[in-house]
Amino acid sequence: MTTAPYGSWRSPFPIDWLVAGRVSLLDTRLDGEQVTWLESRPEDGGLTTLVRWAREDGPRDISPPGMNVRSRVHEYGGAPYLALGDRVIVSDFASGRLHRVAPDRTSEALTPEGPFRYADLTFDAPRDRLLAVREDHSDAAAEARNEIVAIALDGSLAVTVIATGRDFFAAPRPSPDGTRLAFLAWDHPNMPWDGRELLLAELADDGTLGRLERLAGSAGEWVAQPQWSLDGVLHFVAEPASWMNLYRFSQGAALSLGSLAADFAYPDWLFGFSNYGFDDEGRVLAVGRSGGRDRLYLLGPEASELVPLDGQWTDMHSISVQGSLAVFVGAAPDEFPAVILFDLSNDRHEVLRRSTPAKVDPLDVSIAEAIEFPTTRDRTAHGLFYAPRNRTFQGPPGERPPLIVTSHGGPTASAFNGLGVLTQLFTSRGFAVLDVDYGGSSGYGREYRHRLEGEWGVVDVDDCVAGAQFLAARGDVDGERLIIRGGSASGFTTLAALAFRDTFGAGTSYFGIGNLEAFAGETHKFESRYLERLVGPYPASADRYRERSPINAADRIRCPVLVLQGLDDRVVPPSEAERIVAALRESGIPHAYLAFEGEDHGFRKAENIVRSFEAELSFYGQVFGFEPADPIEPITVHGLDSWRATREADARG
Repeated sequence: MTTAPYGSWRSPFPIDWLVAGRVSLLDTRLDGEQVTWLESRPEDGGLTTLVRWAREDGPRDISPPGMNVRSRVHEYGGAPYLALGDRVIVSDFASGRLHRVAPDRTSEALTPEGPFRYADLTFDAPRDRLLAVREDHSDAAAEARNEIVAIALDGSLAVTVIATGRDFFAAPRPSPDGTRLAFLAWDHPNMPWDGRELLLAELADDGTLGRLERLAGSAGEWVAQPQWSLDGVLHFVAEPASWMNLYRFSQGAALSLGSLAADFAYPDWLFGFSNYGFDDEGRVLAVGRSGGRDRLYLLGPEASELVPLDGQWTDMHSISVQGSLAVFVGAAPDEFPAVILFDLSNDRHEVLRRSTPAKVDPLDVSIAEAIEFPTTRDRTAHGLFYAPRNRTFQGPPGERPPLIVTSHGGPTASAFNGLGVLTQLFTSRGFAVLDVDYGGSSGYGREYRHRLEGEWGVVDVDDCVAGAQFLAARGDVDGERLIIRGGSASGFTTLAALAFRDTFGAGTSYFGIGNLEAFAGETHKFESRYLERLVGPYPASADRYRERSPINAADRIRCPVLVLQGLDDRVVPPSEAERIVAALRESGIPHAYLAFEGEDHGFRKAENIVRSFEAELSFYGQVFGFEPADPIEPITVHGLDSWRATREADARG
């Protein structure tokens, strides 16, 4: 075994594993004996393609060549396609229009040209039409208008509004007999998980809505994922108690399918999330999350509550059930994400598509340790710790590895608990990684998620700091070489930790928020009032916004910072990155800034994904004095030499 400084190990995992043959797998669905899903492909310029699998010929692309199958409703989109036999409908990201796709992959538009976006597509079979959430940007001077619309399938381009008057809508779900429509609605300042209503309306023969009834949810109660069972019973997920559990509406009342300490819904950043489905025996197969991982649960037709199934997957999403089969995207600590076809009749499964062709030796894989650690206010926080792992390298005697602390976006999401390429690229090069599920994360119940209310920039930062200090005190990592990195909301946490704490020796922000006031005024409709819950009402709490904005405390940052930004980002505009970089320059703090043309909120192009990781390696190597083993192009860290000279002079006294 070779001894070498941590961070400089020669990894068996090449950097191009980030993109080479790799895809992001989304939105899996069963269609009879066929399976469909979306693949986002970095090597294809980040385009998202609709794929269909059939046993006789495996997976094949079915959306038009070159079309990006995405939606921009709420900017994040979701459920941008429908596939039912030869009927395939997709959303074209470039134009926002919906298209019907023919078997030869040609297409015709179903919606008119204009400033419209569509998501959460579903069929209204009795009326031979499509239902969707539409976002209308016709009035540039006003906020976008969200509505539920019906779309003709006869090629007439006819679109009819059937529900309007609320700030937001989601999940239009017609009953199997077509006589009722369930849907979700909510208003500013709420995000979906803050509180919204599940509404039920009668559907007239002409497709218009009749009398409305609120079945569940409120301005203060989260309700999600309405679905009709095969026999026409409406099911949904809600948390009148402490966890997001499953319910059905029967004989005028909401009945629990079992009170479990697990969340059966994820925060609805995207449309079309699906955590459960019904098989042909009337059973419910569901995905619930607790303790930082997902589990499969099954409710038999005669059972009184959900019971866990033995399964290897610890991270799952997009479950679809039909007949005796289920399909979902699943990952395990030693398995990359893949499209899984699961047979409920015999508990067997097969892999239809892997997210990467990469093969790993178990001796090189770092398996997460789920940790709990003390944090402020006598609370406990959670995270997944990955120690450095490489079968041919070890660190110098007595030396401990540098630690990279990261966290999820949202900020109400949760840490990924499967085999992730990025994490293994770091750990196999000699870094330790801590993925923090700070207070505010989902999958730990309502009380834990609500910790962040009014406390964004405090609780999340405290928990990231506490996790790093816990591992340093435990002897797992070098307390003098602590790094924090993150993107979007996690980028804000990163910048806040650097500005308001002195724990970390370097930080990397991917499209992070630096100015809370500016973000509140510049971001899109969906999140335009989000900070009222996370920080406080504006302008009444303007002082708090300023106090927590890293841009206003950039002169307190004492360590080097790397900033990476997509220039087409509409969620966190480039102006956010430019402000923080200008402040770092003004304060003489070492920094590097990489801006990528054509990138949105999250990098999708292969060359930019690779370059950003190489930039991180180069940055950490320059800051902490080691040479990465990979042949990468160094980045320029402005002001690093003078900053280091000043520190050395101060150390000499």
